[in-house]
Amino acid sequence: MLDPQLMTSVVTAALLEDAPTGDITSTLVIPAESQATAVLAAREPGVFAGADVFAAAFTLTDPAVQVELIKHDGERFAVGNLLARVTGPARAVLTGERVGLNFVQRMSGIATLTAAYVAATAGTTATILDTRKTTPTLRAFERHAVACGGGTNHRFSLSDAFMAKDNHLAVLTAGGLDVTTALQQVKAQLPAGMTFEVEVDRLDQIEPVLAGGVDVIMLDNFSLADLSAGVAQINGRAKIEASGGVNLDTVAAIARTGVDYISVGALTHSARALDLGLDVTIASR
Repeated sequence: MLDPQLMTSVVTAALLEDAPTGDITSTLVIPAESQATAVLAAREPGVFAGADVFAAAFTLTDPAVQVELIKHDGERFAVGNLLARVTGPARAVLTGERVGLNFVQRMSGIATLTAAYVAATAGTTATILDTRKTTPTLRAFERHAVACGGGTNHRFSLSDAFMAKDNHLAVLTAGGLDVTTALQQVKAQLPAGMTFEVEVDRLDQIEPVLAGGVDVIMLDNFSLADLSAGVAQINGRAKIEASGGVNLDTVAAIARTGVDYISVGALTHSARALDLGLDVTIASR
């Protein structure tokens, strides 16, 4: 997910946004020859994500900066644990500090929240999925963080899989074509191996959609009773994804209905940044 070229492009843009004509404060206050050591430490427990992105914020500011990763992506940490150590020219360390922290706090927050959802569904057959409800241009970073937390990535973009929702089905059947025939015609045009998924919001829609040859059927905003009924009705004829109304209070019960997947937009659109601190010590040579 974290392609090095993409990571470099995004982090470079973030650094340029934060210091478009340089870091005026560090330039005027910090002697050019000063060196600094900064320690990234946890102020609350969590799951680490974004180690390489954090490091890139400093090395792209100045290649002379060295970043030692003490924890790695996907590893848990406790309050007070050291996560990384940054050493090098003090001006560069201070200039890259906020960008590095912003990324690693956001990504670790997503990973930590994802891990909580995964833990809540332990012992069931359900897999926690992310969605496309991500920050524009930061999808790869945020979905990498989901994977660090033990979640699974859904389709990355609209180009990756066929997923018809209610509006798509309304258009498909606008000319009087029944849902089953319309879906069969679509399936015949799909590239080999592409996932074919369709959303339903009522139990009576299941059979016509299954007859269309879907791989995955999404049960959207179903009650727990209807989810259980839907799982029994589908009976292994397609994979089942539950969506809508999912939070940490409801996800365990949803998982126990027997669905294969639970998609959770909150993993990326509602995760808070984790409280991590970067303590800097500056010394002149």
